[in-house]
Amino acid sequence: MDLRKTHIYAFHEEHGNIVDFGGFAMPVWYEGVMAEHAAVRNSVGIFDTSHMGRSMAEGPDTLEFLNWMMTNDMSRLGQFDGLYTVMLNQEAGIIDDLILYKLGPERFFVVYNSGTREKDFAWFKEHVGGFDVELTDLSDDMAMMAVQGPKAVETVDEVTDEDVTGVRRFGIADVTVAGYPCFVTRTGYTGEDGFEVYVKDCPVRSPDKALEVWGALVEAGAKPCGLGARDSLRLEAGLNLSGQDIHEGINPLEAKLRWVVKFKKEGGFIGREALLRIREEGVERTQVGVGMVGRGIPRHGYEILDGSGEEVIGEVTSGGLAPSLGYGIALGYLPRGFSELGTPVMIRIRKRLAEGKIVKSHPFYDDSVYGWKRDS
Repeated sequence: MDLRKTHIYAFHEEHGNIVDFGGFAMPVWYEGVMAEHAAVRNSVGIFDTSHMGRSMAEGPDTLEFLNWMMTNDMSRLGQFDGLYTVMLNQEAGIIDDLILYKLGPERFFVVYNSGTREKDFAWFKEHVGGFDVELTDLSDDMAMMAVQGPKAVETVDEVTDEDVTGVRRFGIADVTVAGYPCFVTRTGYTGEDGFEVYVKDCPVRSPDKALEVWGALVEAGAKPCGLGARDSLRLEAGLNLSGQDIHEGINPLEAKLRWVVKFKKEGGFIGREALLRIREEGVERTQVGVGMVGRGIPRHGYEILDGSGEEVIGEVTSGGLAPSLGYGIALGYLPRGFSELGTPVMIRIRKRLAEGKIVKSHPFYDDSVYGWKRDS
């Protein structure tokens, strides 16, 4: 089967090391994961994110429709503001996590994950009946890239006609980047400050606009980065990977996402009654972060055991080396009795047990040193 190509594929083909990522031909690295990770934490990097899902919802019932579909409350959004949310099935399992932006009273821009791109849009279409809403899938007609790092804002500002320094976190703005109409949003998936840039009216079959915008941002100083650094950066920030850390077998209370669930909002949401029952009964497991004390790198699927190493109590959902910290870290779900910070655990790495402990995971690093909250 031929792999799907993004708008930036021509650049990846020439400069990157391409892998099959969910059916897309994507770069896992260019110069190397460690160098690219460091560029984003200390300066500025750029990622191709055109494999992700993008759609527009517009019409008189758009706010009512999206509030029914999502756990968070869209009515709280001001003009050109965005918010993070999750979308649930009827049993309160997480279909996906998304970001929604309000462009007008009846017009919202919706961004979601690549692994659930077709599934999410089909879920929207399945439930839009009865609402006066028009849904448009823009994924193949709008390029997407992320410029991330402490120097990201000045880098993007260098190639825009408008001043983007005042765009607030989770805000969206119409700007001209390298001469082309774009959206920019003050968001990302690395824990750092930066923008996601969306090149309008740019079909994947005619990607020249996107390649020019990408080229201008690289020339302005953004280091091309691949999937390897994207994964290590988001893991250090404690950000969930859809389909792995969160999925339809996990509910938002287990995933420590209670803060995006507005039980009392008008109209409710799909999965509300099931989630209320779960809240009443109490969750038996919760997401935790693990920092390795002993030598070893935890990986997805590795068993997590209690401190004695005698009982399997969970498994790693995401794991790897944290380049900024110099040791291995992991996310996973454990019984609530093992969630207290400092609790010793063991992780089975191949045939041996490696020592770890429960640590702060949102983020794993000191956010006065790294990330968008860092001390200036």
